[in-house]
Amino acid sequence: MAPKKSKKSQQSAVEDKNEKRIAENRKARRNFEITDTLECGIALRGSEVKSLRAGKVSLDEAYGRIRDNEVWLIGCDIAEYSHANVMNHEPRRPRKLLLHRREIRKFASKAFERGLTLIPLKMYFKSGRAKVLMGVGRGRKLFDKREKLKKETLKRDMDRAMRGR
Repeated sequence: MAPKKSKKSQQSAVEDKNEKRIAENRKARRNFEITDTLECGIALRGSEVKSLRAGKVSLDEAYGRIRDNEVWLIGCDIAEYSHANVMNHEPRRPRKLLLHRREIRKFASKAFERGLTLIPLKMYFKSGRAKVLMGVGRGRKLFDKREKLKKETLKRDMDRAMRGR
């Protein structure tokens, strides 16, 4: 008899079926201490969507800004689509993020207070629509990064020792 899957693993399997990851900002969790996340849509042009489906996007230097009660993704590099000759897009143009007003207010208040930053954590297709997972975080100093690495290494070693028993 096969072992039963937990409810949590069943839910993640359903979510993974509906999501197709495009890009992930792996440095974000190392360089920033993420306190809150929010999923938001993104306004794109046709050639940008084609380029995303090909996986040609970089979130490494991207960040979020709030201008005129709207959230914008700045510095996200979506490469030009090779088959969209005249109707091609500008690769590093600012892109509007689609959020409700109350979400913008909540996010904006967190971003303005205490020097927090809006960082894109990952970009994915969910039910055919491009989504960006934005995080609010505080930049880590070098010694914070070292402390985090030490803690993770200690925890990993302890788990390994407990498994060996």
